[in-house]
Amino acid sequence: MIKFAETVLNGLALGSVYALIALGFVVIFKASGVMNFAHGSLLLFGGYVTARLHDAIGFIPAVLVGAALAAALAGLVQLLATRGLRGAEIHTLTILTIGVDVLLSTELNRQVGADYLTMGDPWGADVTRLGSITVADARMASIVVAVVVIGAFFAAFRWSRWGLSMRSAAADPEAAALMGIRLDRVRLIAWCVAGALAAVAAVFLAAFPAPGLDRTTSQIALSAFPAAILGGMDSAVGALVGSLVIGLTAAMAAGYQNELSVLGAGFADVAPYLVMVLVLLVRPTGLFGSKELTRV
Repeated sequence: MIKFAETVLNGLALGSVYALIALGFVVIFKASGVMNFAHGSLLLFGGYVTARLHDAIGFIPAVLVGAALAAALAGLVQLLATRGLRGAEIHTLTILTIGVDVLLSTELNRQVGADYLTMGDPWGADVTRLGSITVADARMASIVVAVVVIGAFFAAFRWSRWGLSMRSAAADPEAAALMGIRLDRVRLIAWCVAGALAAVAAVFLAAFPAPGLDRTTSQIALSAFPAAILGGMDSAVGALVGSLVIGLTAAMAAGYQNELSVLGAGFADVAPYLVMVLVLLVRPTGLFGSKELTRV
């Protein structure tokens, strides 16, 4: 029972970090219809900035600067790449983000090198005992921070002018443009928000029990991709629910890998994708995705 409780807590912590990443995928898709495959590089960039600056300016300021610069880089990608191909097909823009990811990841891998970069987080390797349950402080912090950040995101999405414009543009871009909503600005802000969320997620992906930030950290963003697909690419709530499901699935598969050894040693790596496929077989648009209606 203790192992089960610890595994659930680890799954919730992992799911909360995945939620930050998955929301980035969803908010860009809702704003521009583009599947941003450069998201992992934005995550690595934000984490890299935080790792390099925390000794000089402190942890929290470094995280804020990392989030701001990741947001600026995401906005620059949107301005130079997607807006430069105005009128292009959505799949063309999506493929373009793959090229952007290759360029960014190549340079970031060169900068990071073969070392593990510490994030300077105040939790370090500390753990807390809750009765008989032991949980890393970094895991608990990830849950708290994710709740605060995601809560602020949903509040802005629900009540801010940008959130209203975002929802209007996602529902009917042509009608929104006719009503005076500047779609380019909405899309730019969406990309910036996604970049900032990715930078915050990078901090906890590199925190204990992980050894630190390295070149493979950006690949973890792909682990959050099933969460966005599972919940529905046009649903922010779906991204949150899908992330918790994927996080719990990954934690359970890793925690009970000995009991699941009959399924193969690498089952924990494929379990989230298996869940995604099973759900999509029943609901092709995801748990909360909108069904496309065609009038004939």
